[in-house]
Amino acid sequence: MDTPLALSRLDGRIDYWPRFLALPEQAGLYERLAGSLAWEQEELVIAGRAVRVPRLVAWYGEPEAQYRYSGTDHPPLPWTPELAELRRRLEAATGHVYNSVLANWYRDGQDSMGWHADKEPELGRDPAIASLSLGAKRRFLLEHVRTGQRLELELGEGDLLLMAGACQHHWRHALPKTRKPCGPRINLTFRLIHPGDRP
Repeated sequence: MDTPLALSRLDGRIDYWPRFLALPEQAGLYERLAGSLAWEQEELVIAGRAVRVPRLVAWYGEPEAQYRYSGTDHPPLPWTPELAELRRRLEAATGHVYNSVLANWYRDGQDSMGWHADKEPELGRDPAIASLSLGAKRRFLLEHVRTGQRLELELGEGDLLLMAGACQHHWRHALPKTRKPCGPRINLTFRLIHPGDRP
């Protein structure tokens, strides 16, 4: 395993493994996950009206790894063989333990994720989030909330990004919409849920 590129040590750890998965493997994995995961399009209530989330999502993990965001509980589905094997490989590569994975399917350039930080109580004080991207490359942004420093990456095709330490307290991230032609992308974010830390 190649040593990751350390993108930042400022207020947290951000490491990057380009092509963590070789292209033939990631392409086959993308096709299997696209056709087999229990994808759904959620709705959020914003300012009193229901808004459809601009991407498809699926949540998998250990039974205790129930995740709550945007006021909704998300009980996990059991691990699939592909996701369980990826968890094993990412734990070996990153040195962190994960009991769940949130899958996001960005079908085209209009599917997106707004600026946010993953700091829900059940993730613990300094969560480690391993983000594996399959399929087409998309522009991924990180911004330091105090200095305004920005990092920009084109993530896809088997790339792996680790956000750990105090990263979620000091950095926010986003996957913006784009008008440029682009193919679909699946992003898998492996994380450790601490059920006892839920409010």
